[in-house]
Amino acid sequence: MEFYKISKESGKKISHFNSNFIMTRVIQTDEKTNIGWMHLEEGGVIGYHQAVVPQLLLVIAGEGYVRNDKEKYFMVQSGDGVFWRKDEWHETKSDKGLTAIVIESVELNPSLFMPLKK
Repeated sequence: MEFYKISKESGKKISHFNSNFIMTRVIQTDEKTNIGWMHLEEGGVIGYHQAVVPQLLLVIAGEGYVRNDKEKYFMVQSGDGVFWRKDEWHETKSDKGLTAIVIESVELNPSLFMPLKK
């Protein structure tokens, strides 16, 4: 399990087409990629299971807890990214509610674009 920080500091200023914003790249693939939106209500759980392919959870609102095959939970909140490799056991839960985007792809390698969280 790896933790990433998604922030404007890890992004690049975009000025094409008279634009003025910062974009942090997350993934670039040639292979099939699944992207989903997940919302955990209060007490919500994404049950303990193995990742079928590499998987990146990008927390965009709320807070919760994640773990891998160890029983220790780590707190995550808006701006955090959690990466699990293929076959890695993991679970996500939230006491207060959490909204996230999940990206699944055999080519997923977030370290190409985002810094690890310190």
